[in-house]
Amino acid sequence: MTQSPAVRVPGRSGPVRLGERAARTLVAEFARINDPKAALLVGAAPESAVLAAAIDALLPGDTLTLVPTERVSATALREHVTAQGRWVADRVRVVDTLTEAEPATVVIAGEAFVGTADETRSAVEELTKYLADGGVLTVSTAVARTAGAAAELERQGALHGVGADLVLRNSPPVRVYRLRFTPADAASAERLAPAYRPSSVPLTRDMHIDSNGVAAAGIALGLAALTRLARPKSKLWLLPALAAAPVAAFFRDPQRDVPEDPSAVVAAADGEVLSVQRLHDERFGDGEFLRVAVFLSVLDVHVNRAPVAGKVVDYFVADGGFVNAMKPDAEHNVAAYTVLDTAHGTVVVAQRTGLIARRIVQRAPIGALLARGERFGLIRFGSRTDVYLPADAAEPLVGPGDKVVGGASVIARWR
Repeated sequence: MTQSPAVRVPGRSGPVRLGERAARTLVAEFARINDPKAALLVGAAPESAVLAAAIDALLPGDTLTLVPTERVSATALREHVTAQGRWVADRVRVVDTLTEAEPATVVIAGEAFVGTADETRSAVEELTKYLADGGVLTVSTAVARTAGAAAELERQGALHGVGADLVLRNSPPVRVYRLRFTPADAASAERLAPAYRPSSVPLTRDMHIDSNGVAAAGIALGLAALTRLARPKSKLWLLPALAAAPVAAFFRDPQRDVPEDPSAVVAAADGEVLSVQRLHDERFGDGEFLRVAVFLSVLDVHVNRAPVAGKVVDYFVADGGFVNAMKPDAEHNVAAYTVLDTAHGTVVVAQRTGLIARRIVQRAPIGALLARGERFGLIRFGSRTDVYLPADAAEPLVGPGDKVVGGASVIARWR
């Protein structure tokens, strides 16, 4: 059977196993689109976790086209699809080669790239021919042992990336890249569900820990181990050991039920509303903005969420100080601004540092589409998050002193 070079997993290091978590990450872009859409999975096999995840993500109006990997015949793949039942068979089509496929909203490389930079570049170029306008290509590579592929995908990510996720819970760990080569319509963000984030490590069904918390707790436990080795008769090792749990708890990332009302604007963070005011800010345009400022104490959840659905069109960091975030002078603290293009105009989320907070994490690059309530970053320790809305288009529903919950509390409604 003749295959397109894009189907083949190039290189001499052998195939990389993609487990359930990596597979779910690869398929996430397909799974989050609520409207009927088409996906193309290149390099499919009956035993593949990626194929299983893609079938699980199917909605009634969806279609999925499969191109088999070199190790599997199209006949065997068709038999596997048929065995899944009529509902799946009606929505999944198997083709013999990539040249028979049609353009799709999401193209998924079902096997990780392990080849050279040139081989990876050629494969990406081949797959992009099958992307519909504004569509996303999702590909992966092992982190440790595929330097050529990893370097090329990093380059592609810098040029065309709209997100990347590191999946540590895979053997070997892999990095998944989401690439968009033509602009997406900002209005299409309204039809998206919040993206699956492997950086959020589940503890229970409703409570996760951000990967930053896992790393911080690991560092604390490492310090405890080193201290006990260096000073076995001392009890000093208990200090970092006992600190590991509260440090991890600071980075907790609970699941939230995002309101389905399309007119709702949700809080970007947990905390207390400091102020609701109308103002002008020439950095975001000539119009007047309604700004809702929320203070986050060290006890609040510090994961930030998109208040509305939109497309990231700008991101910049403004230098400043580290004043207590509850004070008016915090206006001039270091802040990261994420600017969204939305169906209602420009919306901005400002992640401000505080007296203790010195680190802002923002994971939504320019060009990314964010669903309402979707995680896009966090601030470490006490801080403040401001949401700027077009003043004439939004009606505030909260006031100073109100407590809000990120991704769940409605702070305003579109008029």
